[in-house]
Amino acid sequence: MPPISAASKNIIIINALAFLASYMLTNIDINNMFGLHYWASSEFNVWQLLTFMFLHGSFSHLFFNMFAVYMFGAPIEQYFGTQRYIIYYLITGIGSGLVQEVALYFEIQPFIRAVDVCMSDLTNSSINNLLSHYGPASQKCLILINEFFNKAEGMPIQEAMPIARQFLMDYQEAYIASHNTIGASGAVFGLLLAFGMLYPNARIFLFFLIPIKAKYFVLLYGAIELFEGLGVIFKPDNVAHWAHLGGMLFGIVLILKWRRE
Repeated sequence: MPPISAASKNIIIINALAFLASYMLTNIDINNMFGLHYWASSEFNVWQLLTFMFLHGSFSHLFFNMFAVYMFGAPIEQYFGTQRYIIYYLITGIGSGLVQEVALYFEIQPFIRAVDVCMSDLTNSSINNLLSHYGPASQKCLILINEFFNKAEGMPIQEAMPIARQFLMDYQEAYIASHNTIGASGAVFGLLLAFGMLYPNARIFLFFLIPIKAKYFVLLYGAIELFEGLGVIFKPDNVAHWAHLGGMLFGIVLILKWRRE
């Protein structure tokens, strides 16, 4: 491996500074402000498609992403040149965010339909069924739920109905806003894809012990992400598997385009 490249070093520095800022600026929720929200949320801004890839929720999240940038960035930058390397990194990161937005559409639309059904048949049972299925997706959702039940308890049905409708509207907005994507993983998966295509027979040591050719490693990792995104291997989790696949998808399109040129 060549020494860390200039662009990779700057990417790591920017991510590290953003991580420090998210912890030091306690009066500003940087991850919420610059993370990628679902497009239908009032928290969404188009520039989040760029900024979300420089934020991380934990040190381990930051470390492993930046370790991958350090490991794979140098040979890719050496192959592409610095300018194309930066373009590749940013486009795969933004592309991963776009794919994540599409994935969120299919996740959130059933929730919105469920809220609409609950609105049309506003009863204690319908509200409890909705909340038991979707629950408190965030601290704000939990606060809204507790406030609603405290207000509505023992209230006549005629008075409770407007409060219930307002609660459902607020709960829907808070639930949608809770879907906030952060991390460089999409761009990192783009780098992984590029390494596998540019250096297909280079050996990567799986778990630092098992040697495997880069092309097979990429195929294996991509398959795992696909199965996890579909919920085939494990139950759905908070990892943005579709963003990872989006980074790989935009990476292969970009590399094939450049090869034709």
